[in-house]
Amino acid sequence: MINSLQEKLSIKQLTLLVAVLLTSISPLSAQGQNRQNPYGEWRYQSGDAWGTRYSPVDQINADNFGDLEEAWVWRADNFGPEADYQMKSTPTYIDGILYTVAGERRTVVAIDPETGETLWTYREPNTTRWERSMRKNYGKGVAYGEIDNRGVIYYVSPAFFLHALDAKTGIPIENFGSPVPLEGFPKSGVVDLIPDLVADWAPWHEFDQPYDPDFGIPRELGYITNSSPAIVVNGTVVIGNSAEQGYNQTRIENVPGDILGFDAETGDFKWKFHVIPRAGEVGNETWLNDAWKWTGDVSSWAPMSADYDRGIVYIPTNPPTIDYFGGFRPGNNLFGTTVIALDVESGERIWHFQTVHSDEWNYDLPNVPLIVDLEVDGEEVPAVIQTTKQGLVFTFNRETGEPVWPIEEMEVLQTEVPGNWTAATQPIPTRPEPFEPLGLSVEDVIDFTPELRGQALEIISGYRVGGPYLPRLPQGHSSAVVDNIRCYGGLNITNPATLDPSTGILYASHSRRCGGGTVVPGADQDQPDRMMTTGTTIADWVAGPGGGMGQVNGLPLHKPPYNRLSAYDMNTGERLWWIPIGEVSASVRNHPDLQGQDFSMMGGGGSSIQMVAGDLLFATEGSAGPPVLNAYDKLTGDHVGEVEMAGSGQYGMMTYSHEGNQYIVVQVGRPGRLVAMRLF
Repeated sequence: MINSLQEKLSIKQLTLLVAVLLTSISPLSAQGQNRQNPYGEWRYQSGDAWGTRYSPVDQINADNFGDLEEAWVWRADNFGPEADYQMKSTPTYIDGILYTVAGERRTVVAIDPETGETLWTYREPNTTRWERSMRKNYGKGVAYGEIDNRGVIYYVSPAFFLHALDAKTGIPIENFGSPVPLEGFPKSGVVDLIPDLVADWAPWHEFDQPYDPDFGIPRELGYITNSSPAIVVNGTVVIGNSAEQGYNQTRIENVPGDILGFDAETGDFKWKFHVIPRAGEVGNETWLNDAWKWTGDVSSWAPMSADYDRGIVYIPTNPPTIDYFGGFRPGNNLFGTTVIALDVESGERIWHFQTVHSDEWNYDLPNVPLIVDLEVDGEEVPAVIQTTKQGLVFTFNRETGEPVWPIEEMEVLQTEVPGNWTAATQPIPTRPEPFEPLGLSVEDVIDFTPELRGQALEIISGYRVGGPYLPRLPQGHSSAVVDNIRCYGGLNITNPATLDPSTGILYASHSRRCGGGTVVPGADQDQPDRMMTTGTTIADWVAGPGGGMGQVNGLPLHKPPYNRLSAYDMNTGERLWWIPIGEVSASVRNHPDLQGQDFSMMGGGGSSIQMVAGDLLFATEGSAGPPVLNAYDKLTGDHVGEVEMAGSGQYGMMTYSHEGNQYIVVQVGRPGRLVAMRLF
């Protein structure tokens, strides 16, 4: 194993020079790109309209990074009922004020960027809709727009109301929306999103009962909530939504998570895009068994991005109702797990690409589509990049939807679950290479000692091991293998990718994971008295216990690295370098069979969060720590230094310049806090 690590180190050293050469000749720069983010600000959950998590602010550099000190700490757990509340919102910095949301009530908070003092708060009144939400504390931030040069904070609540607030005072905007007939709601500044969502939905009309704005959508029909902020593009507020996690669902009916567009000045409804296409619409033929009429989800729970100049908003979606079983919804199920490009003025589809057909693996698109201008083979390409849980990177021309590099439809193993349906093929990009290998080859099995390798191979021999699209087996199956094991390594909403628009380099934190599991009869898992249970028809099969192959003498079956961060030049699709993230656990470090091993490149302890500012890549050491912030040369990956923090970084990071000082804000937990650092 030492030899293997040394070889990787040599490869890294060689690629450092390549990285410098490639980026030094890149014809693209961040200047002039309409990312809708004035210098020194962080106006979007993901930094800018392009979703890059990049800032050109460079007061903090390689020479002074080690001098960073804590400026202030803001406590998010003051806004939640649980002492160990973990914050999930990335703050925005706009016109001299920080904005975030906190707690299960998703209170909107304005914060003084110099002192961390709370300036104002806004909290939506209680409703049964809020109590029913399974995404209460999943709020990821707010959106921003302007009405007659007046800053407006747009906020979507777990109960699925849109609020428009004066950015300086937090007071609801007059003449926006319409009155909500519930106690405590303001007279203006609010839109109840449910009526426009269900207005043309047949199951709602067939239900034929009066609408209850306190309860929302009847349980028999489904439930809708929200987790990511809206995005305001050219005078339109575009709103995504969320549903209960598919691995908790047991019933096949639900409401589709249609994308909604509202006038940013008045709150008037403008358009709706059907994420489950109706009869006569593109993609309807991919829903067999008439499932399009009554099943749902396919929401956009992750953040969105936009090309303001072209008037296009990019939507990442999640799978249809219920994970790991789709027998009641045969077909490829467009627009599930799909990148959708919509005309922001009309809501009409410009193009789409489905990254998983008939998604039954919980492979929802968890990250914002990343916009960047590239130069590929000597030609300028307006691109959009979608990273995935599987560790695949899909790259498209953002005007046309044409793949920048070929995407091949690969045959995959089919389901053995009675009554299930799986797609024959799945799309795999030919470039860039996946973050982690798909599957587990013999060469990737641990070889610290011949004995450990032999034991690991013996364990693996009892399983069917492959890439990300192996279907689950039924509980009590008679298959010749113990379990189907999927091996891959991607990212999630907790550790989104970063993209430097000045170089075209993509940064992503990832680790290999191998797991399996079964499906069980739906009736065994159904909880009719659970408030979050929706629908009426129990599925034949639903997600059962997860599983895996275990370990050998306390060690993972696959070789290190266990956690790492990679840099890809998206102009060429080549991985430039990778660095380890975190530290190996004490059980690995002190393992009797590993004495004398080099642990420096192994990593461990969870995925990092990162951003690029100036010439530096900032990254944490994963949710398990150590509690430090690192800085790296963004071109080479060379370590610049580290500074201690009040806790391990989790979920988000951002930077801004205020009164001549650059601040870096990192979310740490638990309990959830915002920690701001600056030079003194």
